[in-house]
Amino acid sequence: MHMISREEVLDFIKMNKSVNGQDVAGHFGISRQAANKHIKALLIEGKIIKEGVTRGARYKPADTAGRAVPSQVIQRKYALSGLEEHETFSRISTMLNLENNVSSAAYAIIRHAFTEMLNNAIDHSMSESCIIRFKLDQYECSFTVRDFGIGIFHSICTKIGLKDEHDALGQLLKGKTTTMEERHSGEGVFFTSKAGDRMSIRSHRIRIEFDNVQGDVIVEEKRFIKGTEIFFSISRRSRRDLSAIFREYSPEMFDFRFEKTRVRVNLTINELVSRSEAKRLLFGLHKFREIILDFRKVKTIGQGFADEIFRVFPRENPGTVIKTVNENQVIAQMIRHVVDK
Repeated sequence: MHMISREEVLDFIKMNKSVNGQDVAGHFGISRQAANKHIKALLIEGKIIKEGVTRGARYKPADTAGRAVPSQVIQRKYALSGLEEHETFSRISTMLNLENNVSSAAYAIIRHAFTEMLNNAIDHSMSESCIIRFKLDQYECSFTVRDFGIGIFHSICTKIGLKDEHDALGQLLKGKTTTMEERHSGEGVFFTSKAGDRMSIRSHRIRIEFDNVQGDVIVEEKRFIKGTEIFFSISRRSRRDLSAIFREYSPEMFDFRFEKTRVRVNLTINELVSRSEAKRLLFGLHKFREIILDFRKVKTIGQGFADEIFRVFPRENPGTVIKTVNENQVIAQMIRHVVDK
């Protein structure tokens, strides 16, 4: 089967002057998803321009309506001592004219995400400086905050007294982990990871990526880097509601406090068998009123693991409710077994 190239899609758009995503898919006999992948790449490269929004969007060669606006990139190195995150964002926003170049929803999310992540670098990294990079292209707005300090996972690991940086990653994902309780609630990374289209955190040998478009989280081992690198991106025309994200995890029944979290069970623990592994997973979760355990891609769990989570923990923490999603029949049966005995 012939693989359609990006250049063929560009030639088709040039030939027809103005097309939509369905035109591309129908002409080449490919899915809308495949067509949109090529279109997105051509937009990012500045070879085509977009007119209209969502289903009414049409695409033209860049040179038919004046050249496409090239990607705008701002990169600066800042000393962290005395740096104010809101002032830094205001200066960058003005340079990129962000308020007029992205949707109001995207602007609110970018402002929240950037100030939270830069504040983390200022307060926690113990780095003298950081590099900030903002990029605005035809499709999305993204930023990177790169410091050269102790590393986010190492910081959590040493200050809370965990076994290793993988344990620290697990704690960070739960949403209330902070090494400076008098100044932080520990919610910044948690909410920011759910606010954009994509976000990644890389520190030392660990990299985690949150893909909210695909609904996936990926953890991988990478080559060692000093400090922490945060990447965040969101569609320029995003309609994602930041307040709705806050409400989902701070529901009215909990007086809008951050009392709910969702934890992917298989991200940092491979063998889900023993009580000690269950205790690692549960560490810090007593702070929440509602815990959703996501068993996606988990095939089986041990009796000790299940007993600690679904019988012992609820007995010791009667104010916390544990719910499960994506569990298979084997896991559901094991949970019933320990709860009913």
